[in-house]
Amino acid sequence: MPALTVESLYATLPDFSARLDALLELLELDLSAYPADHIALRINDRKAAEKLHQSWLSSGEELSVNNINGRPIVVIKAKESLSFGQWQTQCVELPYPGDKLYPEEGWEHAEWVVPSKATTPEALLEDVFGLFPALAAKWDQLVSLGVKVKLSSPAGEGERIANPTVAFKFKDVCVKLHPVTLEQVIESEKGA
Repeated sequence: MPALTVESLYATLPDFSARLDALLELLELDLSAYPADHIALRINDRKAAEKLHQSWLSSGEELSVNNINGRPIVVIKAKESLSFGQWQTQCVELPYPGDKLYPEEGWEHAEWVVPSKATTPEALLEDVFGLFPALAAKWDQLVSLGVKVKLSSPAGEGERIANPTVAFKFKDVCVKLHPVTLEQVIESEKGA
């Protein structure tokens, strides 16, 4: 597989968008009214991650490097917006590789901010059901459709703000919903 570059990643955004759209359609999850927060990569090789990290720095600003689940997670705010489907974002999450090997490197998930005051994933899920009744009605079918659901509360060192997450994974793409933007979480790490 050719080395990932910032340019090649921009070029694969249409395919990533199509895979996201297919998952959103399967979930009957209409996120058109909600802002995309960030998109995330998956890389298997540490040297490749380091090279890509340096490349992103030449086309963006590093907002954060934080240890989450035992590995560095880098957040870059790109100078040029990344468009995927009807959404745009400037934030890219680049996790350095951990123990898990991914079948495909490149774009892996996108995250959206949905309105909620929830501080636990279970409470967030209740709010998500209220916002998206079609998803709630389809909930019991998701496993049989091949969709994996994960409720979590990921936290980096120093985070002072709860940001529970509901994630939906299907094949090689994932959609995540949470109530707080990544930039707000990063600000909380600074004690702001």
